[in-house]
Amino acid sequence: MTRPVHPPPAVLAIRGAALVVAVVALAHTLWNGVVEPGHALAFGILVAVGELARWGALPGEREPAPLGAAGALAYALLGRSGGQDTAHGVLQVVTVVVAAQLLASVPHVARGSGPGPDQAARRVLAVAFAALCFQPLHHSGRSERWFGEGPHFALFLFLLLVLTALCDAVLAAATAGTARPFGPRLRDELRALSGIGPAVGATGAVMALGVAVVGLWALPVLCVPLLLTQVSFRRYAAVRTTYRQTIASLARSTEIAGYTPHGHARRVADLATAVGRELGLPGPELTVLEYAALMHDIGQLSLVDPVADGATTALAAAEQRRIALLGGAVVRLTGVDPAVAVVVEQQADPYRDQQTSARIVRAVNAYDDLCGEGVKGSLRALEQLRLGTGHDYQPQVVEALARVLARGGLTRAGAG
Repeated sequence: MTRPVHPPPAVLAIRGAALVVAVVALAHTLWNGVVEPGHALAFGILVAVGELARWGALPGEREPAPLGAAGALAYALLGRSGGQDTAHGVLQVVTVVVAAQLLASVPHVARGSGPGPDQAARRVLAVAFAALCFQPLHHSGRSERWFGEGPHFALFLFLLLVLTALCDAVLAAATAGTARPFGPRLRDELRALSGIGPAVGATGAVMALGVAVVGLWALPVLCVPLLLTQVSFRRYAAVRTTYRQTIASLARSTEIAGYTPHGHARRVADLATAVGRELGLPGPELTVLEYAALMHDIGQLSLVDPVADGATTALAAAEQRRIALLGGAVVRLTGVDPAVAVVVEQQADPYRDQQTSARIVRAVNAYDDLCGEGVKGSLRALEQLRLGTGHDYQPQVVEALARVLARGGLTRAGAG
């Protein structure tokens, strides 16, 4: 019987904080009424439409509803409309965002693809943070006295956007739901901000400034650039997904031909990527590492007789290097990034002659091969890798592999 998995305390705390903020904001707005209902309705519709556009979001997409995020951020940073000061406060901003999210979630829930509680909690807390930093300063007149309306005010908005992005990254790292330490998770989230995040922040700030000058008519006009960016981003992500599936299919050719055990390439790719994250490799290097790990055994197709269990670690060093070079030559013919072919070619070299990705592929591949020999479990496989750190395996990579396995249990990599 499978035990239910309970969220960590940090995740429960974030969800609870978002729920408390949302309930207080809704109660305050219901009790005191909506200030400037036209603005609340316009931004509420914008956020709801942005959340509805979440349809078709790709797995793992960092911000699946950029238009909704930009609209919520714009309302939090709105101080004027058509040259006149606005009067809405922090709690009304939260109320509008929560109401729009609830309304837009109905069709998502009906389709079984709605945003999770962590995504909704992050959106509520991040918007509340931005509004709390801006609205009190605006209503008290301090923002105008301190920053005026020129470049200093633009720098003030830029600083608020940076702080809000950091707040969202911290929340995303805390709710990531993995066993990795918080530091590496936060580092990954900060790196992910370089995607569509700047476009969301810039659009939110421009919307707030545009409405301040010409009123609500600026909203539909200023939505167009972000909508076009979202469409282009989706197409690019779809192309990358198809590319990855093509490489995965090519990697399975060794399994179909009987040269490697079922699921070996996928296991090595998943575990190698985890080790790469543990060692702090950036996103592009992780992509190269994953592709190289998927295709690291493709050189075995040149063998007349398959190696027993596909375990090339049992072969002589010269034979391992020959297979690796043949694999690199095949990879180059596929049109994949040449960096992937370099990693495949170096995987059998002594670790001092390898780049980091090749060191990881060699150690993880050897671990999976050793686990597959039956007589050796995970601990014995790690012990054998440690014995080879003088020449074959880099000690730092082996210890990173041990830490990754320890967090997920000392079991064979992956589940295939």
